[in-house]
Amino acid sequence: MDITQALITGIVQGLTEFLPISSSGHIVLTSSIYKLITGQPLSSGGNEEIFFDIMLHIGTLGAVLIYFRKDIITLVKAGHEEKIPLYILLGTISTVLAAFPLKDHFEALVHKPAIVGIILMITGSILFLTEHLSQRLNKKEKLIGWKRSLIIGLAQGLAVAPGLSRSGATIAAGLATGLDRLTAARYSFLLSIPIIALAGIYHSLELGVSGEFAGFNWTAIIAGTLLSAVVGYYCIKYFIIFITKNKLHVFAVYCWVIGLLTAVFFTFS
Repeated sequence: MDITQALITGIVQGLTEFLPISSSGHIVLTSSIYKLITGQPLSSGGNEEIFFDIMLHIGTLGAVLIYFRKDIITLVKAGHEEKIPLYILLGTISTVLAAFPLKDHFEALVHKPAIVGIILMITGSILFLTEHLSQRLNKKEKLIGWKRSLIIGLAQGLAVAPGLSRSGATIAAGLATGLDRLTAARYSFLLSIPIIALAGIYHSLELGVSGEFAGFNWTAIIAGTLLSAVVGYYCIKYFIIFITKNKLHVFAVYCWVIGLLTAVFFTFS
């Protein structure tokens, strides 16, 4: 991995992590196109690329922590009364139970961008159908509750598949179960904190044992991570404003178009 690829991917991660269009899918797409342009095989990158993906998520996790710092302080001070920490814990447990058995299978799709394109189209369909279901629900709740936290956590776990948007799946699950838009979006972002941290720790320990860290391009990794954090912060800021006033249809159409183009291009390239 070189610095140019790292910076481009960092920008893509920051832009797409909090939009319901799958950051993992876009990272696979970006990496695959870059490899084609530079004459590298799609299967190149190996564990360094997997670790860089985790570090990019750590970068956008930093953006979440900074943007929601007041919410997090409030949760620490009064969280037991609001039960939000409990709901985040339940959602995280549900995520781990859903994601862990599928992890190795879906990680293999990193080198299969055509399949990722198909999954992106599935993301678009989920967003589109959720909007219609949400409009049929007259009452919009602000209370998450333990049932919703488990359902949303399950949706986050399934989003381990590259191309299936984590924020899209969790926000869609929240809307489908009757949450209002702002509550669904905020809970989605807060729920990402423990799972991204756990994934970072898990993969770091896994690679640390194998002794592969020494050969990584750390300049590129650090630069991409920092850039993803900066871009991600501003993406959260403006997406929160957007999601409270607009529907998810525009993202559904985007996922259909990009997914179809990706599937067709990499099938016949």
